Amino acid sequence: MLGPSFAALVVLVASLVAAQLPPTPSSWPQDYPGKPSGDFSPDWQSYFQVTDALPNVTWTLPRSFAGNIPVNRAGHANNTLFFWAFEHENGSLTAAAGERSDVPWAIWLNGGPGSSSLLGQAYENGPVHLNPEGLPVENQYSWDKQADYVWIDQPVGVGWATADSDGYVHDEDEVGRDFMGFLENLVKVFPSLATRPLYLTGESYAGTYIPYIMKTYFGLDNPPVNIVKFAIGDGTVGSGLTFEYVPTLTTIETYPQLIGYDPAVFDYFREQQHLCGYDLNLTYPQDGHFPTLQIVNPSDPNSPYILNNLDAAKRQFFKKTLSRFASQAEELQLAKRSDDGAVALAKRDLSLRANGTIDSWYGCFIYDELIDYALNFSAPWSITGGFDVYQVQDALNPESPIDGRSFYNDPRMVAALHAPTSKSWTPSIVYPFLGDPVNGIDPSVEPMAFLTDLAANASEKQVAVMLYSGNDDSLVAHRGTEVVIQNTTFGGIQGFSRRPSTPWVDDAGLVGGVVHQERNWTYVLVEGAGHLIPYHNPFRAFTVLREFILGHNTTGLLVSGPGGDISVAGGELAALAVDAIQGQTGIAVGSVFTTSTFNYPAATIAAWDAFIATATLATVLPQITGLVQNAQGSTNGALAAGGVAVAVVACAAAFAVSLFASL
Repeated sequence: MLGPSFAALVVLVASLVAAQLPPTPSSWPQDYPGKPSGDFSPDWQSYFQVTDALPNVTWTLPRSFAGNIPVNRAGHANNTLFFWAFEHENGSLTAAAGERSDVPWAIWLNGGPGSSSLLGQAYENGPVHLNPEGLPVENQYSWDKQADYVWIDQPVGVGWATADSDGYVHDEDEVGRDFMGFLENLVKVFPSLATRPLYLTGESYAGTYIPYIMKTYFGLDNPPVNIVKFAIGDGTVGSGLTFEYVPTLTTIETYPQLIGYDPAVFDYFREQQHLCGYDLNLTYPQDGHFPTLQIVNPSDPNSPYILNNLDAAKRQFFKKTLSRFASQAEELQLAKRSDDGAVALAKRDLSLRANGTIDSWYGCFIYDELIDYALNFSAPWSITGGFDVYQVQDALNPESPIDGRSFYNDPRMVAALHAPTSKSWTPSIVYPFLGDPVNGIDPSVEPMAFLTDLAANASEKQVAVMLYSGNDDSLVAHRGTEVVIQNTTFGGIQGFSRRPSTPWVDDAGLVGGVVHQERNWTYVLVEGAGHLIPYHNPFRAFTVLREFILGHNTTGLLVSGPGGDISVAGGELAALAVDAIQGQTGIAVGSVFTTSTFNYPAATIAAWDAFIATATLATVLPQITGLVQNAQGSTNGALAAGGVAVAVVACAAAFAVSLFASL
């Protein structure tokens, strides 16, 4: 275990705070005409079926079902989760018990904690997308095109999930119990789902939800469903220090634009990383667990980063960062520091050089320091524009809106989806965990603390595990995911035994990133995508779903050959066995839509490339999007020989930039 979670650190402070949480609202499901009596059964299918036309949806949708289903928590009949399920084929969800026994179905969960999964439906991987004007458009990369898919609002009280005022969850163990209770009722309505292979998928804080759900699942003698794999994208599986602060230097290596390609500033951050103990050494396999990480407070008494000055710090962290789905003003405010803070940073600029001591103003909050530096000193970011922690390449001001309230709260939509009328749908709330009556912070330990035990259960039950990351994410960056994997024992070995270095190929024949698979664990790095991979790059997300989540693509798989020889399917490239792959050269700028990209001078970039090649002992690789692939998706002769064949390098970057104009 990597040490105390950020939650634990803040809980120590929370006892000093006198204010109590505001009262939590009550809500309850709505009864619509035709509601059956008695327990759930297939008779409820017609009740949940979405038959009314959805406002402004002008194309034919697959058959879908929606509504609230209880979680079976004693004394809380109004505690429900909300689901919207889409069929992959007509009749596939309503198949009888025992039918379609080998046909997969899947669940999607967004994070927060407190973000509605209907936002994922509307902006990421669902069939009904919303454009920047809030109008529905068809998503050609909807994940229900590959399997029956169910988007679920949870925990109770989130989105259209309902809860008694005293029924919100206390902790993540209660999240797991509620989720299993919901599934018990769901499979009564759709009996085939009880035995069909279930793929449990999600992103961000679902990296906390899903391991706890699996912990509950493995503890049941007779679970209601048959989970065969769980897949987490850019997930908060590790502690806050692990996913937010440890990767800071890797983020700089990926996007040196953040420091204006300045070698002296890089040396400064590298020294701060070392002094704070964040420079963890990943080996393959890992030899022992990582040391305990401790947060180091600033020594300057005026610093806003001193922990006991951070009033409910984790609460604000999740409100303004992990919940990008909260109001844009709140999200951008995260990165807009006060005038006093900006002045303090400006005064310190000349001293921002390595001097062998931890910075007095920031302490070991080096990720926050990096954001401040970019906003104050690095073009094209500015103190007035904010910083997109989820997609470093995005410097739009303002951002393209992600909201959905006008669409989902349309009375026609509410009625069509059998949604509750006791509450309005909101994209995200700051979830009030009742286990912390003072601040409502999730009191649960981070999943990495029990991930080895979970992995043992997964191996015994033959449940596959997949963790995937977007290369452009700075908040829950891929380095943190790699640390989690190497700190976990699965199949009798700690971490992967070989460093991920195998390219995978998207449907355009370009390298989409890196993949590695061992002992029923899969890791995928997606280039050209940030925290919200299906939003930032739906094209590649669709490939990842088909090939590595639902599919059995063996690229990157460790295999044993004759005589015990070990090899990796698809080959291993020394050029990919690096800490960081440089992100996109151009930074997207504009208002709502990308109107252009900001590029540093070629001479500046060339000087940086020469510096970083020696400064990091070649642990950073330039973009790999241009690697040539053959039609079968395997590397060509040049790659197999260890060479790099260059095609149109700008192609994938241009494609990624075009996404901003299309959403």
